[in-house]
Amino acid sequence: MSEKAILQVGNNSYEFPLVKGTENEVAINIKTLRGATKGVITLDPGFKNTGSCESAITFLDGEKGILRYRGYSIEQLADNGSFLEVAYALIFGDLPNEAQLEKFHSDIKSKSVVDEDVKKIIDAFPKNAHPMGILSSLTSALVAFNPSSVNVDSEEEMYNAIVKIMGKLPVLVAWAMRKIKGLPLNYGSNSLGYIDNIMKMMFEKPNEEYVINPIIKNALDKLLILHADHEQNCSTSTVRIVGSSHAGLFASVSAGISALWGPLHGGANQAVLEMLEAIRADGGDTKKYMAKAKDKNDTFRLMGFGHRVYKNFDPRAKIIKIAADELLNDLGIDDPILDIARGLEQEALNDPYFVERKLYPNVDFYSGIIYRAMGIPVEMFTVMFALGRLPGWIAQWKEMRSRKEPIGRPRQIYTGENYREFIKLEKR
Repeated sequence: MSEKAILQVGNNSYEFPLVKGTENEVAINIKTLRGATKGVITLDPGFKNTGSCESAITFLDGEKGILRYRGYSIEQLADNGSFLEVAYALIFGDLPNEAQLEKFHSDIKSKSVVDEDVKKIIDAFPKNAHPMGILSSLTSALVAFNPSSVNVDSEEEMYNAIVKIMGKLPVLVAWAMRKIKGLPLNYGSNSLGYIDNIMKMMFEKPNEEYVINPIIKNALDKLLILHADHEQNCSTSTVRIVGSSHAGLFASVSAGISALWGPLHGGANQAVLEMLEAIRADGGDTKKYMAKAKDKNDTFRLMGFGHRVYKNFDPRAKIIKIAADELLNDLGIDDPILDIARGLEQEALNDPYFVERKLYPNVDFYSGIIYRAMGIPVEMFTVMFALGRLPGWIAQWKEMRSRKEPIGRPRQIYTGENYREFIKLEKR
């Protein structure tokens, strides 16, 4: 692309090249800005207008409601693919053939055993510890059990690191839930599929055989696919910037888990259920709370509606709404919380205030409903988000390290005190 951007600073003009992506996104390449201008930088709080990298993994168009992984639409992936197929595509660039998928799954299972000493770490946590704290700590602790750094120029070492974390993180997720529920820590079975093993490890009771419900499995598979990547969000950017210091995959993913924990990011689905609980405690009047949500002077905020990126309907929400309806109808659950959720959904889809502002239920709204219907504790919701996002984090870390991107080091504008003389203690 030959076009350039011209920046005027005082009496001086500077030219910077434009970069154009494959979906016609345009960026001004300002990597020489500070040097050319002798100190001028850009200021962009939250990096809302700043591209930190070029990436071939995920395309997102919030205005049009488009989400694609490696060029494949999220709708086709969710309708036709499995989570493991999608994970492979995100990490390696293309959907696998049968032999590739079978080898990937086999290699993951071969690396799914966690060192027994990790159980001692879990034992040290109180039963009321938040599972996100447990998961982040255990993922970081895996560095101690796998201390050697990954040679990013070796395809074999990179592959082994990938299948190792794909095998071990589901175990840690299941153990985090079983810890808070007081259940014995267990493993999956080599005879089961990836999602089947996740369900077995999470839900199996010691005194009975666990039977897979295909509708629950389908809903979980779709949810994990929908959460697998979402461009340069807070946790993904964290994984990339931590990895840019040449930190290993376990350490980088652990940092991503911590970033995901916040209520403005992965914790949003937990916030949805906490809101529903509060509405139930106040009588369950959905119309009252929709009115409160429209009142600018009211402090109440409706969680799980609208999205900071999607300016139209969240394409993931359209997909998971169908799975949520199917799951609730199949399970026949009598739960006032789920009744309140459905009431809010219908109000929002038919109220002109919400329709005009495109404040539709988002993926966090429906994922919270599904996880509750499955019997997953509220505090585990963000952990499940992390499990789904794992392939995206791996893909982003792998892409960043393979391209040998420089260490992340944002600049700042200093607004503190000017030079001051030090005054000795006795004279202050």
